[in-house]
Amino acid sequence: MQLAEVADGTYYWVTMSRSLTIAASLFLVTLSVSPLNAALAAPVRTASGLVSGLAGADPSVTAFKGIPFAAPPTGDLRWRAPKPPVAWQETRKAEQFSDSCIQKIVPERKPWTTEFMAHNQISEDCLYLNVWTAAKAAADKRPVLVWFHGGGYNEGSTAVPVYDGEELARKGLVVVTVNYRLGLIGYLAHPELSKESGHNASGNYGTLDQIAALHWVRQNIAAFGGDPGRVTIAGQSAGASSVHNMTASPLAKGLFHRAIAESGSAVVANNRVAGIREAEQAGLRFAASKGAQSIQQLRAMSWKDLSDLSGSPTSGFRPVVDGWVLPESLADTFAHGTQNDVPTLTGMTADEGSSAKDYGTIPATEFEAQVQKRFGDLAREFLKLYPATADQSQKTSAREQGMVSMYLWAVNRAKTAKTKAFTYYWNHAEPGPDQARYGAFHTSEVPYVFNTLKQSNRPWTPLDHKLAEVVGAYWVNFVTTADPNGKDLAPWPAFDPKSAVTMEIGDKTAPRPVADQARIAFFARYFTRPDATAR
Repeated sequence: MQLAEVADGTYYWVTMSRSLTIAASLFLVTLSVSPLNAALAAPVRTASGLVSGLAGADPSVTAFKGIPFAAPPTGDLRWRAPKPPVAWQETRKAEQFSDSCIQKIVPERKPWTTEFMAHNQISEDCLYLNVWTAAKAAADKRPVLVWFHGGGYNEGSTAVPVYDGEELARKGLVVVTVNYRLGLIGYLAHPELSKESGHNASGNYGTLDQIAALHWVRQNIAAFGGDPGRVTIAGQSAGASSVHNMTASPLAKGLFHRAIAESGSAVVANNRVAGIREAEQAGLRFAASKGAQSIQQLRAMSWKDLSDLSGSPTSGFRPVVDGWVLPESLADTFAHGTQNDVPTLTGMTADEGSSAKDYGTIPATEFEAQVQKRFGDLAREFLKLYPATADQSQKTSAREQGMVSMYLWAVNRAKTAKTKAFTYYWNHAEPGPDQARYGAFHTSEVPYVFNTLKQSNRPWTPLDHKLAEVVGAYWVNFVTTADPNGKDLAPWPAFDPKSAVTMEIGDKTAPRPVADQARIAFFARYFTRPDATAR
């Protein structure tokens, strides 16, 4: 018997034959990255076994879909840190996406039309990732992009059409997209789970899945022509939040070297994450609602008996400050300078809140009443800056408070970070019948980043295709060099606390002011209040 380490820092015993298999696999992976300058071997050997992929629409790119990076978290492994995948003997055909993690599957949820949604089967057996690569040899050592999908920690999947990695692989990256457990299955905390963990912590299983995937990348990506020393983590919405969690987690230290957070960087005083004891009490209440006296009884139930997928895509099960995966809040982590300090690119869309039914169209008297309720004694000052009777006040105030919040986040980051940050403001609205209604909606830049416009049934224009090339070039440059700037691109200044500007990307691409000084000063005062809200 031999002791082996797994991704979550715990250990398990394996037989000597299993250990020899792992050792042999690692030896062969080492051979594959030696400077032989041969064509990328097919099939590719990972630490768990051989995998064969599928040629993309561009035959220079090979996609490997549905590679397990952890054992199925089912049965007694439900609500536990991920365990290593079970090795296989024959070549595994990695030609289709795995099942998505447990969630409600819907055709669309406007403004997110079908290309933004998962449409495949769901299962607890969902801890798989995908790799796109155009490397010709393992020694190519191409920069690696690891993508965490969005969906509010309750929806989403690597099978979402806009996350197809072929175009970015054509541009020189090795692209990895990762499933992780969601909602109740991914984030339930409970005193029994904390006790059995050995860390007095529970919840955050989806976050541990992401960390396990990064360990898989470090161990295996060289065999696909990727550079394990040049890994960028990226994501949008909950995926952006996940990126921030990786920067705050000591368990992810050294596993990545740059970060991209799309629609996920803001400073709000009460934008807090639940603590472990609070989350455990919520777990006890959930168990009681199911008539369960113990975690054993909950594990004996099917996921269908546990999960209510009939209603809202949101739930109370999200990442928690557990003292282990996340030792403290993100704000405290950065204030103390204990983050995983890597170059960071982050930004927002102009109409982050346009999914709200009354976005930008509230009658002036109602808008004024909402301002009074939200801002209290600051309401009069707000209404001087953004008069309720002005046609664009509602949208302008929402957009500028988002940019100011992002600017203040970057100011706080700069107090302890030694690495650069780059911020952006995406203001191009996707064409189509809902363009005027939703504008540049939350996560709408994603199809441009991946250049997956062909996945959408929209009347794309030459400007849209040009934007996809431009934003893709910025992202590829950042993943490659930690700086988005490059030939034939408008200069993108690094964040400077003394200059309140961000990079506008859209119909015009150039640096722009965040807001005027009076408005910046107003939101700076408001966001320090304990009762401040994001909107």
